[in-house]
Amino acid sequence: MEYRQLGASGLFVPVLGFGTATFGGGSSFFKAWGSTQADEATRLVNLCFDAGVNLFDTADTYSQGLSEEILGKALKGLRDKALISTKATFRFGDPPNNMGSSRYRLMRQVEGSLRRLNTDYIDIYHMHGFDGNTPVEETLRTLDDLVQSGKVRYIAASNFSGWHLMKSLAVADKFGWNRYVAHQVYYSLANREYEWELMPLGIDQGVGALIWSPLAAGRLSGKYRRNSPMPEDARIAQGGSPVPQFVIPDEKLYTIVDVLDEIAEETGKTVAQVSLNWLLQRPTVSSIIIGARNEEQLQQNFGAVGWSLTVDQLKRFDEASESPAVYPYWHQRQNLLLNPLPKFY
Repeated sequence: MEYRQLGASGLFVPVLGFGTATFGGGSSFFKAWGSTQADEATRLVNLCFDAGVNLFDTADTYSQGLSEEILGKALKGLRDKALISTKATFRFGDPPNNMGSSRYRLMRQVEGSLRRLNTDYIDIYHMHGFDGNTPVEETLRTLDDLVQSGKVRYIAASNFSGWHLMKSLAVADKFGWNRYVAHQVYYSLANREYEWELMPLGIDQGVGALIWSPLAAGRLSGKYRRNSPMPEDARIAQGGSPVPQFVIPDEKLYTIVDVLDEIAEETGKTVAQVSLNWLLQRPTVSSIIIGARNEEQLQQNFGAVGWSLTVDQLKRFDEASESPAVYPYWHQRQNLLLNPLPKFY
């Protein structure tokens, strides 16, 4: 397994991390992802270790804490070998103080996560989203205190806009506090908006990307084909997709899948493996968070590493997946000498 530096930090993470939102199935939304319980979770975790995958990602809101609890049980006796990533910010209980990134909330929430995970510390603690009601200074001072206390090792953001992240980094630098070393983001062949601003920001500021839903909620898994019905067992059909239908027009998806089919045949890999490998060749990507309901899916995802797409194949994907840029990005792309794009190949 390849390991990469997480942003500008000194922490190295595997290029594949295991996402545990499939653990628990505590609501109709998360049941569509999976309902893995402790015994099966332990088996999947051990398979990850066997493959060199030691990064496990969860969140307090995944099945309202069940995912964290099951992960904690699965890692019993293995904590010193694992990197645990969890998150807070979204609603966990009744408002107003059971949501957001206030000092009151984070101090309570981190204690709950530690208890559910059965651990003394969290390796990577994410703000699951930006809290526009709480001063950035309050959030970052609290996170710095958590790092100083030893309860958190590194802090990270998730689903931030460019200005959210840059303001947070500037505030941390101003006061000498710990800064976000990573940004967990949605990025896939189906949606490449991450490249417009967040990727250049990550390059400039040393913020590594951890990718969620790299297969666009299964759309790039090989199950979806032109003129074929949607699989009934898919997360989308069951109402569990974290990627809205409207952001991926059908024709665009099928155009991408057509190229995926061609390159999967050329490489002897599966469509899902090709989709994941494409991401591994993009700038700033430190790790891809993969999910799996069972051993078969997990083992297939492991096959995404250890090989590389060719430059010609990468260019074909770029042509098939390119989206019209919104302002000001289309204007900036008319002046590439002043605003060079990240180099992909």
